[in-house]
Amino acid sequence: MSQHVIPQKVYYLVFVTLILLTLVTVDVAFYNLGFLSLFIALGIATVKATIVAMYFMHLRYNLKLTWLFAGAGLLWLFIMFVLTIADYVTR
Repeated sequence: MSQHVIPQKVYYLVFVTLILLTLVTVDVAFYNLGFLSLFIALGIATVKATIVAMYFMHLRYNLKLTWLFAGAGLLWLFIMFVLTIADYVTR
């Protein structure tokens, strides 16, 4: 089975991108944006998680079956969040 070799330059670029997004998250936390603060922080966290999954979990260059299992995991996480929020709201 041949594996795709990712150049070190890409890993350095991903590292710098993650550091910059972390700094943006910290910077946004100092501004009072009301209810938008949560959505901005979650949006940045989603972008960072996607970058980590694409490059460090090698989803970008893997088979579609791997994408299916990653998507199934995200679907299961979504179901757990919905059930938890539904339980919390009804109490």
